[in-house]
Amino acid sequence: MNVKSELLKPGLEVASLSDVGCQRENNEDSVLYWEPPARELESKGRLAVIADGMGGYEGGQEASRLAVETVREVYDNVVGDDPHVALLEAFSRAHEKIQAYAVAHPELQGMGTTCTALVIRGRQLYFAHVGDSRLYLVRGAHIARLTRDHSYVGRLVESGIVRAEDAEKHPQRHILTAALGAGIDVAMQSGEQGLALQASDDLLLCTDGLWGVVSDQELETAVSGRTPAECCATLVKLALQRGGPDNITVQILRVLPEA
Repeated sequence: MNVKSELLKPGLEVASLSDVGCQRENNEDSVLYWEPPARELESKGRLAVIADGMGGYEGGQEASRLAVETVREVYDNVVGDDPHVALLEAFSRAHEKIQAYAVAHPELQGMGTTCTALVIRGRQLYFAHVGDSRLYLVRGAHIARLTRDHSYVGRLVESGIVRAEDAEKHPQRHILTAALGAGIDVAMQSGEQGLALQASDDLLLCTDGLWGVVSDQELETAVSGRTPAECCATLVKLALQRGGPDNITVQILRVLPEA
């Protein structure tokens, strides 16, 4: 396990941790934090991305790697000052790049990945999402999931066939209905308007290797009273204690009071 934690800029603390889990031989998750040079920080903001690849050993690893790297590259170079538009462009390009890679490497046909990305610009949050990795906002003693799962079971929950509290245990919960690299077009969820953040807010990105075995309430409890690095370590340890059936990745960004 490798925890990374530092006060990268005044106003924000970031930590991430990824573990292969107890039942997999390789880690198909990818996680990234990026910020531009200081002169562009106000206009571009900070970017965090998490992805969970699928398609077998090399296919899943390559898909998640391509996703986070392409989202960062495109977001960095896109013209304009609208984070929402930039994220959508970045996801579309990542979708195309993964598909092109699969064509060039036929043995990886079927590769794809979830992807959830957020931008913090000033005190405004923007995000884009596809698949079943998740973004949570923890504020005080309340946790709210900002993304919805693009999965077969997610559709059952939305239609009222399956209760939300039963979804995490459903045997078909891992069947995705959307992913980068899969299908002609990709259906993305995004927040068109920025969400106002407050001091002490925590943004938690995670793959299903965590949320599949750790409840939302346990996520909120783990964040309370701990540094982001301590929280990452606590949550991954808990997932491992419960069998770690999948790769486990978590990234936490804490909004600090302005200097």
